[in-house]
Amino acid sequence: MEPANETLVREFILLGFSPLARLQPLLFVIFLLLYLLTLGTNAIIVSTIVLDRALHTPMYFFLAVLSCSETCYTFVIVPRMLVDLLAPRKTISFLGCAIQMSAFLFLGCSHSFLLAAMGYDRYVAICDPLRYSVLMGRGACVGLVAAACACGFTIAQIITSLVFHLPFHASNQLHHFFCDIRPVLKVASHQTHLSQIVIFVLCALVLVIPLLLILVSYICIISAVLQFPSALGRCKAFSTCASHLIVVTVHYGCASFIYLRPNSNYSSSQDALISVSYTILTPLFNPTIYSLRNKEFRSALRRVVGRAISCHNINLDLLFPSSKAQGYRENVPEQQ
Repeated sequence: MEPANETLVREFILLGFSPLARLQPLLFVIFLLLYLLTLGTNAIIVSTIVLDRALHTPMYFFLAVLSCSETCYTFVIVPRMLVDLLAPRKTISFLGCAIQMSAFLFLGCSHSFLLAAMGYDRYVAICDPLRYSVLMGRGACVGLVAAACACGFTIAQIITSLVFHLPFHASNQLHHFFCDIRPVLKVASHQTHLSQIVIFVLCALVLVIPLLLILVSYICIISAVLQFPSALGRCKAFSTCASHLIVVTVHYGCASFIYLRPNSNYSSSQDALISVSYTILTPLFNPTIYSLRNKEFRSALRRVVGRAISCHNINLDLLFPSSKAQGYRENVPEQQ
C-alpha cells in the first residue's frame, strides 16, 4: 500500500520546448519540412535499391535496411513531437511513454549493431574480396540484420522494464520532448543502485561492443589498403569507407554524450538540443551521405528515373495518341 498523500503517476507532461513557447509554431514548420524531407529521401533510396538490380549487393542491402531503420526511428518520436508543438497540453500516458521508450531503444540499439555489420561488410570487401560473395551471401546478410534486431529488442526490453518498474509518485514533468532514459529516471521517486548500474552497463555495451568491432574492422582495412600498389586503388578503397565512418562518428558521438555521461553532468537543455540533432537531422543526413557520395548509386537513380519517365511517356501515348500520328491516319485514303 502506498501512503495516502502519494498518488501514482498515470501520465507525463513533456516540457522539452516550453522555454521556446513563442517559437513553437516556427519550430513546427521547420521540423515538419525536415521530417517530410527525411521520409522522401529515405523512400527514394530504398526504392532505387529495390528497383535497380545493379544495387542488389550486400552493401546496398544494408543501406536499405539503414534507411528503413532511420524512417521508423523518426516515426516513433517526430509525429508526436509535432503534435505537442501545437497542443496546449503536452501529455503522454504512462503506458504510451513506456512504449515510446521501448521502440526508441530497440531502433537505436539495432542501429548500433547494424553499423557494426556494415563495418564487417567493408572489411570482407577490401580484405577478402575473393570470398566476398561467399562470406556475404544473402543468408549471411539477413542473419546479421536479424541478430542486430534481436540484440536491440532484448536490450530495449530489459532497460524499459528496469525504468518503468521504479515508483513514480512525486513529479510527472519530463524536461524533454520524448520519453528518454535520463529524463524519466530523474522523475522517479527513488532509484536503486542496482538498476542504475545495470542500465549504464547495458548502454555501455550497446555502444562499446559495436564500436570495438568497427575499430578492429578498420584497423584491418587500413593495414590491407596500405599494401595496395596503386595510389588510385588506395583512394578508391578509402572512399568506400568514408561514408560509413562519417555516420559512425555522428551516431556514437551523440549517443556517448547522452548515455555515457555521469549523472552529475546531466543537463536537460543540452540533452534536448543533442536529441533534436539525432532524431531529426541524423536520419536525414545518414542515408543521404551514403547515396550522394556514391557514383554507383547516383547512376542507378538516373536509370530508375529514366525508366519511370519512359514508362510514363509510353502510357500517355497509349492513352492519348500523338496528334501527328492521328493526322497521318486521317490523311491516309481509304482503300476501295
